[in-house]
Amino acid sequence: MDDDLLGALAVDLDAAFEGLVLAHQDRLYTIALRVLGDPRDAEEIAQDALVRAYRALATYETDRVRALRLRPWLAAIVLNLARNRATRRREPRTTSLDQPGPDGRSLDERLPLRTDQTEPVAAVVRREGADRWAALLAELPARYRVPVVLRHVDGLSFAEMSAALAKPEGTLKAQVHRGLALLRAAHEAVVRAEPQELTA
Repeated sequence: MDDDLLGALAVDLDAAFEGLVLAHQDRLYTIALRVLGDPRDAEEIAQDALVRAYRALATYETDRVRALRLRPWLAAIVLNLARNRATRRREPRTTSLDQPGPDGRSLDERLPLRTDQTEPVAAVVRREGADRWAALLAELPARYRVPVVLRHVDGLSFAEMSAALAKPEGTLKAQVHRGLALLRAAHEAVVRAEPQELTA
């Protein structure tokens, strides 16, 4: 699909750019949201990334546009903008994974529900679990959080991550592995602490 989109962008940027926006706006917003933890910042970053992508594409030769690896290229733009925004504040704010995206729908509404999750209690449990994981992810150091987000939230391959972050695949694999280990350890610590909080 991205190859067809790149071909169209190379031929007529103005006519094809809406297709790029529709195909990638949600994932750019999601990357920014998971990295920054603030829905307003994430929306601004996603919009700014699309504006910057348009401006860059307008200066590229046709062959360069066709040769782009679109997903990692766009991810790199979002991450650079998110890093710049993050340097202006000290710690990431957490947000629910159910926070509405640019389309106004929550992650819960975008994901298909299994029949065992249609009960109200199951929905509450699922939402609380999503909130807990979002908070734990936001607490990871950026060097682990960003690769985990790109791999497990955005679904980039390690080759695409390498292109987006300009790091060797082996380094990124190690960072994802370490990031997931830290997430598991943090989750286990929270679970172990829960009974103590209830009895305290």
